[in-house]
Amino acid sequence: MDMSVICALGANLSGDQGDPVDTLSAALCELVSKGFSLVSVSRFWRTPAYPAGSGPDYVNACCKLRTSLDPRATLGAFHDIEAHGGRVREARWGARTLDLDLIAYGDAVMPDLQRFAQWRDLPLRQQQSCAPTELILPHPRLQDRAFVLIPLAEIAPLWCHPVSGQTVAQMLAALPEAQKAGIHPV
Repeated sequence: MDMSVICALGANLSGDQGDPVDTLSAALCELVSKGFSLVSVSRFWRTPAYPAGSGPDYVNACCKLRTSLDPRATLGAFHDIEAHGGRVREARWGARTLDLDLIAYGDAVMPDLQRFAQWRDLPLRQQQSCAPTELILPHPRLQDRAFVLIPLAEIAPLWCHPVSGQTVAQMLAALPEAQKAGIHPV
């Protein structure tokens, strides 16, 4: 059975596939070539690097997909596409040629509600140095990131977070305006 998937895309370095806009476009094509059905894609957005000063501005987007792959295989396919796009995993939250984040897989909460909550509630300092070794769904910091919520609001404003029950529009409205400043369509 096909599942609905939300993917956030980002890039802030040029690579073999060109500049970040070209790289995101190529990644979308590669998702389709790997068997994902592309349901919708947001516009591309220029966003300040996060955290501030960690590199050049990003180009970000979100897409909705359908897949018959399970969550781990979906993430594995995303990692393969990142590698093909020149992604090298060196520094956490560092500059990169391509980043594909599995934001949500249907209404799945993985590995369980307790582990999800631990990662969601992890203090910022620890977030910068710790990465989970297991798949955490939905993305534990989705509600905190304007660079994900702004493009996601274009294609799924009524998507409901399976833990908080908030829609994308509600999560975006709850963010301070300062976090949304500087994010503009490409």
